[in-house]
Amino acid sequence: MDLNTITEVARPKARNEVPAWRDGDAWLGGGTWLFSEPQDRLTRLIDVAALGWEPLRASASGLEIAATCTIAQLNAFNAPVEWIATPLIDKCCRAFLASFKIWNSATVGGNLCMSLPAGPMISLTAALEGVCTIWSADGSERRVPVADFVTGPQRNVLEPGELLRRIDIPAAALIRRTAFRQISLARVGRSAALLIGTFDPPTAEFVLTVTASTPRPMKFSFTKLPSPEELRARIEREIPAGAYFNDVHGAPEWRRHMTLHFAEEIRSELAEPPR
Repeated sequence: MDLNTITEVARPKARNEVPAWRDGDAWLGGGTWLFSEPQDRLTRLIDVAALGWEPLRASASGLEIAATCTIAQLNAFNAPVEWIATPLIDKCCRAFLASFKIWNSATVGGNLCMSLPAGPMISLTAALEGVCTIWSADGSERRVPVADFVTGPQRNVLEPGELLRRIDIPAAALIRRTAFRQISLARVGRSAALLIGTFDPPTAEFVLTVTASTPRPMKFSFTKLPSPEELRARIEREIPAGAYFNDVHGAPEWRRHMTLHFAEEIRSELAEPPR
């Protein structure tokens, strides 16, 4: 869709070239949402792709994902063999249920910043203990865990003029065992519940991340693998029946049922020795 109110497109090549934020501005990454509907209030786009960030950088400390990394680039990542959690990348990328054209344009950062409950990059990075680095308008930066970055449907912690720079995934999260469950009302549809469990055998720590069925990511950490009763009680206490997301992609009662069902499946799977 043409954005016929835009009068300027800025293409900074370094942070000190980023123009001062003003009303009517929008960051332009992949643009898959921005150009999908009218944006009558916008007058200027600031193209962050021109900053030339390296999409992915792997090191001994973990994986750095630039906000401008596309879904296709992330899915093509060839991880070190010891990072046994990385099959989650393919599973979460495919939860988009999008065409290759979207995969080659849509960005990881854009999915986080849209902050939809069903955003699969939110699910992936929250479950793997991701931390966002945010550039503030005054030239400083701050770090926020992905699980705290999204505060509700299409709401997050970004202030006007702030920019998501990258997401850092620690190596410790990438060597954990994982289990994944996802469901949609339709065979090809938006996620109604997407749950990821991680388990660290040396410490027995178990973490369950609930997304899509709730307005924002919910994480449940246990110092040892919980019993079925402990896990269910914790979820029921922290996600009361009226707190599940409600839209055309799934009724709250059904989302609650699937969340509890998948949680126990994940707990049971990770309780078994690895195959």
